[in-house]
Amino acid sequence: MQYSYVCKAQDQSIADSLEIIYNSSREARKDLEILKGLANNSLDPIKRLKFSNELIEIAKNKDSKKYYFNGLLQRGHALTARGDYSKALESFFKAASLADSDKELGLIKVTLGDVYSLTKNHNRAIQYYNEGIEIIRKTGDEISLGSALLNTADEYLKNDQVEKAISYLKEAEEIFLEEGYDYGRAYVVGTLGLAYAKLGRNEEAEENIQFAIQYLEKYEDYSPICEFLSGMSDIYAEKGRDSTAIEFALLSRDLAKAYGFKNEIREANLRLSQIYEDRGDLPESYKYYKEYIVYKDSVMNVSTAQSMAGLRADYEVAQKQAEVDLLNIQRENQKLVVISIAVASFFICLIAFGLYRRNKFIKRTSNIIEKERNRSDRLLLNILPEETAKELKKNGRVKAKKFESVTVLFADFKRFTLVAERLPPERLIKTIDYYFSQFDRIMEKYGIEKIKTIGDSYMAASGLPFPTKDHATKMLLAAFEMTQFVKDTKEKSLFDDADFEVRIGINSGPVVAGVVGIKKFAYDIWGDTVNIAARMESHSEIRKINISENTYELVKDEFQCEYRGEVEVKNQRILKMYFVNNVKEELNKRAG
Repeated sequence: MQYSYVCKAQDQSIADSLEIIYNSSREARKDLEILKGLANNSLDPIKRLKFSNELIEIAKNKDSKKYYFNGLLQRGHALTARGDYSKALESFFKAASLADSDKELGLIKVTLGDVYSLTKNHNRAIQYYNEGIEIIRKTGDEISLGSALLNTADEYLKNDQVEKAISYLKEAEEIFLEEGYDYGRAYVVGTLGLAYAKLGRNEEAEENIQFAIQYLEKYEDYSPICEFLSGMSDIYAEKGRDSTAIEFALLSRDLAKAYGFKNEIREANLRLSQIYEDRGDLPESYKYYKEYIVYKDSVMNVSTAQSMAGLRADYEVAQKQAEVDLLNIQRENQKLVVISIAVASFFICLIAFGLYRRNKFIKRTSNIIEKERNRSDRLLLNILPEETAKELKKNGRVKAKKFESVTVLFADFKRFTLVAERLPPERLIKTIDYYFSQFDRIMEKYGIEKIKTIGDSYMAASGLPFPTKDHATKMLLAAFEMTQFVKDTKEKSLFDDADFEVRIGINSGPVVAGVVGIKKFAYDIWGDTVNIAARMESHSEIRKINISENTYELVKDEFQCEYRGEVEVKNQRILKMYFVNNVKEELNKRAG
């Protein structure tokens, strides 16, 4: 969960009353106190942004530093709620430069920690949180201190530092009890419920979360309710009560959609996808996973850039439609050949020259048909593996297949979201295409199957559709070439405004592979192996290759690996992680 500012109860009833006054006259629309009340208490992010902008403009004209600061602060909160993190940071940093007191500065520090938490920059978030807590302790403002502790605990919880999170939460709960601040305590109790759920203390978790939801409903504070509903979904999923878990996840998703909470929509869809996958209902799982992808990086203005980046994938799958069009041309040409033969046969005894021309025409048309057939085959092979393409052409469909041992790679670019915001779409797609085209060539070199690209994420699998014993070795050799290529590109300064850094995650194990869709289809893979590979990538670092324990067991004799700790994956499984640093000399000699 992310509270996005030091916890303070907003009162929609106040906002509703003030909006009536605001709409009553032109003078009221320019009243700084009315605008401040609307900006501070409106729960709708769109309205909050509107009133904040008006407050900023009028405060600037009236040279009121106090109201200007408040307007910047509330605009940042509104932009954060809408997912526009880059602009939110701009607003908060500007407010920080106007802070008049330790209380205001501490507030801004914690708020900056909130935004960096949402962008998954854990180290920067913790830095700002602790700076904010240190400042606020000196002010004696207990409510703000409790709220800062609460937000910091939430960040530790999201990064699986559960005991540390509980420590912060207990201190915050004690403060709110002493101050009689029930609203803040509801947040703390609900977050403690999420922490208990992670520790498997489900009864305590359920009791805490139910209490928080019931209390926050009175205030119509729906963003944390969405997350707490998702927490309930996790608890029931853990109990094996999938139907109830789905109900809570759907409630969270629908509520988040009603209020435009993009982060909560994304997480609810991911949770639904995982539940349906565990139940073996892959079509439903895929449906919610597609919607999760739509919201995955939905920072304002990045959606356009991502759709441009998605043109590459759209082009690849659209080639299947091109094959259909080419087959239609083929049939028309064949029809024309038949007509030509009939006409030539009629005149064969009269005009020998006509026969000569007919034979020449048939030859030319046959060459055209052959060229078009070869072209359509090449286009189809750009979408699907050769064996799968043959099966599709022969049967009109492809059966899903299970592969017992493959290696899956995920790679994505550091800072893609921030770079995407400032680049023109044409420039962004040109840059992404440059990197991905080289990645494609590397995969082709090692006989690895590129699965798909989504935005800045690149996915590939080694060991299918034809199983091989050295699939993990090939994938790691390819990964080293990818990181070297990205490093060389940066050193050559080919894209100064988009010099991405890549991070890679790899896992090995069984997968199910098949074709999704009936028209603009795509070859894809599913299974726990894929999820763990994605987990390895999210826990990797720039210019690093992070592999799971499964892959390590396959390549430890050929590569120099560095143990780096454990990570929790689905069903409370713990896997070890390793950085792959170098290729061992024996493998280098064999490759040479």
